[in-house]
Amino acid sequence: MLWTFTLLLFCIRLSLGMTSMAMESQAELWIESNYPQAPWENITLWCRSPSQMSKKFLLLKDKTHMTWVHLSQKTFQMSFFLGALTESNAGRYRCCYWKEKGWSKPSKILELEAPGQLPKPILWIQAETPPLPGCNVNILCHGWLQDLVFMLFKEGFAEPVDYQVPTGTVAVFSIDHMTPEKEGVYICRTHIQMLPTVWSEPSNPLKLVVAGLYPKPTLTAYPGPIMAPGESLNLRCQGPIYGITFALMKLEDLEKSFYHKKPIKNEAYFLFPNLNIQDSGHYICFYYDGSYRGSLFSDILKIWVTDAFPKTWLLAWPSPVVPVGQNVSLRCLGPVDGVGLALHKKGEDRPLQFLDATSINDNKQFLLHNVTHRDSGIYSCHYHLTWKTSIRMGTHNTVKLVVVDKPPKPTLSAWPRTVFKRGKAITIQCRVSHPVLEFSLEWKEKATFHKFSVDGDFIITNVEGKGTGTYSCSYRVETHPNIWSHRSEPLKLMGPAGVLTWDYILNEALKLSIIIQLAALLLVLLWIRYKWRRFRIREAWFLGTAQVFTMLFIVAALLCCGLCNGVLTEQTEIIVPTPKPELWAETNFPLAPWKNLTLWCRSPSGSTKEFVLLKDGTGWIATRPASEKVRAAFPLGALSQSHTGSYHCHSWEEMAVSEPSEALELVGTDILPKPVISASPPIRGQELQIRCKGWLAGMEFALYKEGEQEPVQQLGAVGREAFFTIQRMEEKKEGNYSCRTHTATLPFKWSEPSEPLELVIKEMYPKPFFKTWASPVVPLGDRVTFNCSAPHQHMSFILYKDGSEVASSDRAWANPGASEAQFFIISVGIGDGGNYSCRYYDFDIWSEPSDIVELVVTEFFPKPTLLAQPGPVVLPGKNVTLRCQGTLKDMRFALLQEGTQVPLQFKSASGSSVDFLLHTLREEDSGNYSCIYYETTMSNRGSYFSMPLMIWVTDVFPKPWLFAEPSSVVPMGQNVTLWCQGPVRGVGYILRKEGEATSKQLWEFTSNDGAFPITNITSASTGHYSCCYHPDWTSPIKIPPSNTLELIVTGLLPKPSLIAQPGPMVAPGENMTLQCQGELPDSTFVLLKEGIHAPIKLQRPRGYRADFWMPVVRGEDSGIYSCVYYLDTALFVASNHSDSLEIWVTDKPPKPSLSAWPNTVFKLGKDITLQCRGPLPGVEFVLEHDGEEAPQLFSEDGDFVINNVEGKGIGNYSCSYRLQASPDIWSEPSDPLELVGAAGPAAQECTVGNIVRSTLIVVVVVALGVVLAIEWKKWPRLRTRGSETDGRDQTIVLEECNQEGEPGTTTNSPSSTSQGILVEVPAPM
Repeated sequence: MLWTFTLLLFCIRLSLGMTSMAMESQAELWIESNYPQAPWENITLWCRSPSQMSKKFLLLKDKTHMTWVHLSQKTFQMSFFLGALTESNAGRYRCCYWKEKGWSKPSKILELEAPGQLPKPILWIQAETPPLPGCNVNILCHGWLQDLVFMLFKEGFAEPVDYQVPTGTVAVFSIDHMTPEKEGVYICRTHIQMLPTVWSEPSNPLKLVVAGLYPKPTLTAYPGPIMAPGESLNLRCQGPIYGITFALMKLEDLEKSFYHKKPIKNEAYFLFPNLNIQDSGHYICFYYDGSYRGSLFSDILKIWVTDAFPKTWLLAWPSPVVPVGQNVSLRCLGPVDGVGLALHKKGEDRPLQFLDATSINDNKQFLLHNVTHRDSGIYSCHYHLTWKTSIRMGTHNTVKLVVVDKPPKPTLSAWPRTVFKRGKAITIQCRVSHPVLEFSLEWKEKATFHKFSVDGDFIITNVEGKGTGTYSCSYRVETHPNIWSHRSEPLKLMGPAGVLTWDYILNEALKLSIIIQLAALLLVLLWIRYKWRRFRIREAWFLGTAQVFTMLFIVAALLCCGLCNGVLTEQTEIIVPTPKPELWAETNFPLAPWKNLTLWCRSPSGSTKEFVLLKDGTGWIATRPASEKVRAAFPLGALSQSHTGSYHCHSWEEMAVSEPSEALELVGTDILPKPVISASPPIRGQELQIRCKGWLAGMEFALYKEGEQEPVQQLGAVGREAFFTIQRMEEKKEGNYSCRTHTATLPFKWSEPSEPLELVIKEMYPKPFFKTWASPVVPLGDRVTFNCSAPHQHMSFILYKDGSEVASSDRAWANPGASEAQFFIISVGIGDGGNYSCRYYDFDIWSEPSDIVELVVTEFFPKPTLLAQPGPVVLPGKNVTLRCQGTLKDMRFALLQEGTQVPLQFKSASGSSVDFLLHTLREEDSGNYSCIYYETTMSNRGSYFSMPLMIWVTDVFPKPWLFAEPSSVVPMGQNVTLWCQGPVRGVGYILRKEGEATSKQLWEFTSNDGAFPITNITSASTGHYSCCYHPDWTSPIKIPPSNTLELIVTGLLPKPSLIAQPGPMVAPGENMTLQCQGELPDSTFVLLKEGIHAPIKLQRPRGYRADFWMPVVRGEDSGIYSCVYYLDTALFVASNHSDSLEIWVTDKPPKPSLSAWPNTVFKLGKDITLQCRGPLPGVEFVLEHDGEEAPQLFSEDGDFVINNVEGKGIGNYSCSYRLQASPDIWSEPSDPLELVGAAGPAAQECTVGNIVRSTLIVVVVVALGVVLAIEWKKWPRLRTRGSETDGRDQTIVLEECNQEGEPGTTTNSPSSTSQGILVEVPAPM
């Protein structure tokens, strides 16, 4: 079967990059044979994976026979031996390889014919050019064997058009400057170089047709581009020419989704009767004539097939906290294009604003101008469809907009608690839900105390008790830096001996009780043992007493453990140790090298307070405070014998001491200090760098290998350290290495050799996958989690920072068989930034080091600026340069894109700026970009993020929007501002009026909005207006105009009247008519609504009245309406506004909200005010209390004062209201609100439990004391009775023991000695 392809050539790749979807996962199949000697004697088929290794390969023949190979180790390719080619081997072959979730796409089909004939090649097109003549075309021919001769033939020509002898199995034939003369049918054939008589069969024919000779059609979707599964969809392709054939293609699958259709006049319909998820994608259409001459492609139409809309996000710019009179932009973000948006406010029945699909682009924004307190509330945005579908609306986030004279007060908390412990500091955290410029902390006891912070964290110490007191905080925002917010609620910090709380006293008493009980138990056990040796007759009593005491102790301990003392579980935190400092020596080398020696210590942590220099590990030399460059100098003077020894230094932070620096050994004036050598574990076949660290600047370095006299490598003066490179590590490079330093001038002075470094290549596991769960660019105080995963199970993991081990995993942390470990920093500190990596190991086998993750801690330096050159709007396929300009030199820069966690690019610069080049941009590269800069020598301390820069990759500027403020219908003599707003920043705007040649221009480089004020408006100012962008750079990108705005001036004609039929209040779903009655005939009537800038409807009736019909009204149609009219002979010169008419669309008024002031807990002698608020004016409120049969309180303003006399105010309350105009219609009741007493159940739960348990503990201890007292009181009587009744038995026993111990002696019993007689009485049992 012949395959015929219709080629449509491109100059620009499709914006989605689908032209070369090729076969990233498709296997590759080819032949190897010992030709030309015996080409068919020994045939092997090879199958290769293009992108990943695999253990399973599959060879298929004629779709029935399969050969499956399962390897022990992964590989990129696998061979299948066929042997000599026979009739049984001939057939059609394909191969696959196993991916993670199934088999890959089969390779191209290889046809093996009978011996003596080469396999049939395959011919296809590689389209990289536009639908315009004159572009280049690449035709690929796959011949299956290497070193063949490839011939390209064209139908109608006997000789080949081109031939090639490639080194591989594929030949690429290029046709330059494609023209209609080069159209036709092409085939290719192959033959062996040494056997020109052995030819393959011709390949499949390929037909080339030049596209782009006709104008492009339009592609639209009916009923809409977003539908639910199971619904039907019609795609209409319409062109300007009648009677031609239309074709529809889906870019994600060009081969299978290619439809042809005969036209109906000049259009064709492609029906999808039962949609499924696989029909989603990007579609284009074109048309062609009988000679296969085609048109340009239509614009790409994206079709969504989904059962639920994806989530939308709403962002407030510049901030959700706005002073009165400012403008706010609410930007709605969502992945669905071609759909309108609606802005909702909580408590409002209808959307506040709409954005249709034709007036918005990726940057969707709603504008609130001159906000007032009425604009405060919770906003959200939803998709707004103009067609019917069963798609469920997705979730959405909300933005709480706060309009204040001052920003609202923040919250203030203390961590870990509000009570100081000895030697511990407390962090006060000032928090607010929106971005701020700066926080301020005030101390009530000290008026001059002020602390400022960017992140809101303040560390308070209690040195000499000076940290206790009452604190509060405030803040200011960037948009209004001179306005400070209200102060937070006060927070009191107490010292260890400050105000004692019940829980504190209880805990301390608990600890003392447990200690006393343990001591008592030990004494009782010793006492029992002592008494048991002397009075065995009381053994049962002693054992019983011990058991009772032990049980009482256990009961008391269990009660102690049950106390509410907070969370007792611990979080395992990986605390990154304070980084070790760097130590080096400076001297005036080589003039007087040992006359003036100074040791320098420098810390990579910016929070270092001071440095300590130690000698020989014990001797304390000196302490120096840290300078601005976080380093300190220790001058030693002239080097003498007393100075020789080993030196290292520590850095001290507020509550931590760093690891010691590397040791510097001073051995005398004739020998330089011994250097330090180090290297990462060697990996076979990879490059290895050996680091040799000296101690003096300007030295030269030499690397030695054990067994060789001469240096292996030598490096010149490169500072205080050098890096020797072994290009490829092999077995012969193994051994012991050392390094030495020497002076750069003769006579050389050498150092002692460093300690030997053994390099041995060991068997290693592959490197792990290492990443952070969130972005590695974090502000101070954020949580960071590192995830290190390995392909093997039962492994241990180690985390490294800047090459040093900082944490290791414990097998007890993970589940059995775990193959990953998480390391987290709960609160990132100043010194936590750096280069992190990880490794895993099992016994003596280690893995290779993972890739490095650069953790950058931001908000230390001023933010940079980010600019686009030549501009922020770029054509697809072009490049753009983003320049990040910082304020400091010798920094490292990072470029980030919104929505991606890992920075796109890193660059180091010697100056204060760097250029990031973005190559060959596509539409998906559009988005917000930002940059930061950071220093690599100070724990990667970085700057604030730059302001985001929006980059647009498109061939057409996004359409701007023109609107009038306060309205496009303006009274005579008033002022109006025409706003031209678009999402592209850094451009100017041009305002045009229909019928005028001149334009007003406004350049606005710092805002998206262009304002064109018109003062003292007259009839000459009316008319049709539009605007467009005016970029300051030359660009071929199309600039579309905005919407057309009609500016109407009022006040020149008598005002009309406006009434509603059947009335101003209707139920949802009913019809309503608004009648506007004028005084002049042949007029145009305009219906207006408060809050909407443009007219809602226009009507030109015959007569004096216009009926504006509103069918099937909804809740969002509620509002305040008015109307005007103007004569057709004097366009846009209108009458005064009619009287306002308020319309209510509701069958039951919405429920009100109920809140309590100051809170819901009664205090002694204090009342609570319940505030019931509804969305409608002119209403009467009623308050209901659970348990009461009839409403108790009525109010017109919604405020109800509740007291708690005799506890009657406690309970659940709700409220409702009714319209004064319709007293029979009541609203739904509000959500219930519970008022509780000062010790409500929620507040008393833990306290009551503590009291009960504490009481039980006291009872147990008292019972224990009573038992011991009774037994102790009984003990003397028992002792007396025992001496009287069984003294004889005891004496006899003692005498027998004494006689056995001392033969020949007699011992008198104690009883006979003391009492003089012995009474024989039987011993009681």
